[in-house]
Amino acid sequence: MTYTRRSFLSLAAATGVGLTLAGCSNGPAAAPGGGGAPGAANGTFTYWSMWKEGEPQQKVIARALEAYEKANNVKVEVEWQGRNNLQKLVPALNTNTVPDLVDGPYSKAYAAMVATDQALALTEAWNADVDGKPLKSYVPQKYLDGVPIMTDSGAPWMMPYQVQSDAVWYNAAKFPEIKANPPQTWDEWIAMMEGYKAKGLIPLAADGDVGGYNAGFLSTLIVRGGGHGSQLKISEDVTGAKWRDQIAVDAAKKVEQLAKSGLIIDGYTASKWPAQQQRWANNEAVFMFMGSWLPTESGTYAASGFEYDSFPFPKTGSEQSLRADFSGFMVPKKAKNAASAQAFAATLMKKEFQDAWGTEAKGIPMREDASTAPELKSVQDALAKAKDYHQQNDGVAFTGYNEKVFWPADDELFGGKISADQFIDRMVTEQAAYWKSQGK
Repeated sequence: MTYTRRSFLSLAAATGVGLTLAGCSNGPAAAPGGGGAPGAANGTFTYWSMWKEGEPQQKVIARALEAYEKANNVKVEVEWQGRNNLQKLVPALNTNTVPDLVDGPYSKAYAAMVATDQALALTEAWNADVDGKPLKSYVPQKYLDGVPIMTDSGAPWMMPYQVQSDAVWYNAAKFPEIKANPPQTWDEWIAMMEGYKAKGLIPLAADGDVGGYNAGFLSTLIVRGGGHGSQLKISEDVTGAKWRDQIAVDAAKKVEQLAKSGLIIDGYTASKWPAQQQRWANNEAVFMFMGSWLPTESGTYAASGFEYDSFPFPKTGSEQSLRADFSGFMVPKKAKNAASAQAFAATLMKKEFQDAWGTEAKGIPMREDASTAPELKSVQDALAKAKDYHQQNDGVAFTGYNEKVFWPADDELFGGKISADQFIDRMVTEQAAYWKSQGK
């Protein structure tokens, strides 16, 4: 099976009780949690989860699993593995012992399963009737235009259950002046941070040991300059020379400016996550550029009265796309209980569980009619107003590329260890070597 990166259909979460799965070659379908037709006797499956036991997200999924088990009179085998579940999956894919269901973010899932042609097309889940509507009717096309999860058969390889975005976060209770007049441009933001620095405050927190977080600055600056898809085009260049394009050079110079400005919290390149995130949540720094999961991750140790608010990453020109990524379920091609896995995956899109995802897990639900947490209102408002969307790293998810080429070089740029010019030279050389190693 081949995968088309830019062909899309609408996806959705379902809103009612019934769920029907049509003709799967991997066995009969099971009933959804919470009702529907009697489940098949073999409705069990194995699931390796990206969530750890006790996390708010895990609790919502566990509740959905409990409903599914009750409806089908089965016991699902679950391993709450945490964020390295897809890393563990990769070697398992070469064996006959693979889970029936996994979940994770697009960037990791694409590299682990799609690039190696190990992901099943989720036709049954995609066309499932949940609460009276087809599941595919609930995920906005505006997101699908930027998140290439479709196979050439017109079905997705991922059954997404949440949207992830990012923003510049701050405590609105402590800094109401930001809420009243958030910076719109890069220069305005830098000037605002300089003002806080002059008052003896730490303007910006960052956990510099997380390559994906560091790269968010450069990636966003590139798409601010060249629009959605511009970094992907640069990274696809087998010669690496497109890193010398002006939009990439300008973005790198802005990261260098930030790294040398003294605006970032001390020790950010030497500490271990979530040390700086914790300091920010305890009001030791004003801003943090982070994903929409920040309120959930930092909520347990945030200062008393902390009021989460945010604004989109500032503009540098006319481009203003917002990040919109998916996390969701995938089924390996070798799954022995693919139909049952898809049946459960579809149930998480019921409004009952999407509401819980928004209010309890404090994530952005896939369904636009689902309830949400007040901490995420600013992000969701920004997503609703946006005219264009991009993914993390602008969708760059080539196997090993981010981990071996892009993130290590960017870590040194963001950490102030190399200049923008040195970064560009390094990317040209190492990207060319990467593509040569891939036979290009």
